[in-house]
Amino acid sequence: MNYFENLFWVAFPYIMLTMFVVGHIYRYNVDQFGWSAKSSEFLEKDKLKWGSILFHYGIIFVFFGHVAGVLVPLVVYNTLGITEHMYHLGAVWIGGLAGIATIIGVLLLMIRRFTVKRIFVNSTYRDVIVLILLTLTIFSGFFNTIWYTGRGVAFEYRETISPWFRGILYLDPMPGLMTRIPFGFKIHVVSAFLLFGIWPFTRLVHVWSLPLEYLGRRYVVYRAVHTRRALMMQTNRTKK
Repeated sequence: MNYFENLFWVAFPYIMLTMFVVGHIYRYNVDQFGWSAKSSEFLEKDKLKWGSILFHYGIIFVFFGHVAGVLVPLVVYNTLGITEHMYHLGAVWIGGLAGIATIIGVLLLMIRRFTVKRIFVNSTYRDVIVLILLTLTIFSGFFNTIWYTGRGVAFEYRETISPWFRGILYLDPMPGLMTRIPFGFKIHVVSAFLLFGIWPFTRLVHVWSLPLEYLGRRYVVYRAVHTRRALMMQTNRTKK
């Protein structure tokens, strides 16, 4: 095992994951007012509408696809009777469609970021970096799915990348599993961990701000009141 294997497949993931956890704690404690996506809808709507919808719905399916492929051990699928053919068929079609939606969405958002002048001048370097990293991660993942899995190339990431990643989480790293994986998968993994590392310092933190309290909140009733009548009622209350 050489120096670069330890650097990329042991040290680097732990550094990025530490930045992810500690960075969120730090950001939440010092910058709660900045904990948002900083919407720019009032600057441009059309590209944002379609780009945001396609990206967000696509990335949700991509996320759960990664959970199924990376966090769930291969023995679970064998126990459930899900064959390799069935799994890869679902990965190609469902993952492929989700990947296409995500790619179109992120491309629309990138075009919007760089071609709409009002958006570009209000962008920070962090906005640009996170968008580039997102695009690289999404494109490399989609390429791997189509180029390797779609062509039926004999590479089983559930026997290499998946146990390696679970080993990182279990504090039992196995860098030897990553030495001979295709280069496209290495780019995807490294760019994804870079994204995790910078996550707490970008607008991506809004992912954790789901308004779940609205699900159980009572309805807010609004009643239209004539302006003149409202002013008269306010004046009378003031006089009393």
